[in-house]
Amino acid sequence: MLIHPWDAATSPAEWRAWLATTDRFGILAVNNLEPAHAPVLVPTHFTLAENELLVHLARPNPVWQHLEAASEVTLAVVGDYAYIPTYWRAKAGGPDEDGVPTSYYAAVQFVCQPTVVDDPQGKVDILTAQLADFQPEGRHVAVEVDQPPYGRMLPGIRGLRLAVVRVEAKFKYDDNNPIEHRQRVSADLKHRDRGLDQAVAAQQQRRLAAIGDWQTFRQRS
Repeated sequence: MLIHPWDAATSPAEWRAWLATTDRFGILAVNNLEPAHAPVLVPTHFTLAENELLVHLARPNPVWQHLEAASEVTLAVVGDYAYIPTYWRAKAGGPDEDGVPTSYYAAVQFVCQPTVVDDPQGKVDILTAQLADFQPEGRHVAVEVDQPPYGRMLPGIRGLRLAVVRVEAKFKYDDNNPIEHRQRVSADLKHRDRGLDQAVAAQQQRRLAAIGDWQTFRQRS
């Protein structure tokens, strides 16, 4: 993924904080065993546990043979995105039609080493961690190997532990443009109020508060 200096996360804490506000749902990309064929893509929830991603998938999923042969895979998450039209990005004093459109978005990509988990207790550990992540209010029975309802369902899934090798994070919100430009686009997003516009405006304002003027920020850094 192309990441300009002004699009980069200011620290790992930034992408971790952003990810915590999402549904932790992404696309797992695995190289196809047949090189001439497209990569295998799997939409899935995942749990970030320290330096590891935890996933479970149905046993019949066709991805398993490709995963078992893979030394590295990528899991990608995208959110808080919006199309920014031409006339919002015209240079100050110039005609609106001279602007160039763009997309705003946040994206995190994890490159990982996969380990398939078939041990029943290992699968219980993954499910327990995921329930704690996605359903912290509880209101479910404990996941145990020999107890219903989960015990009898364990053979129908396989677990996946993805050891994170590196993380690429991008926050594309025109941070290299003047403060006034970013404030104007944020206002336009709030006014349009379509799709994820409000969330995008919030991300742009958050980055603006953290970075301010890009040239000054770069010199300080």
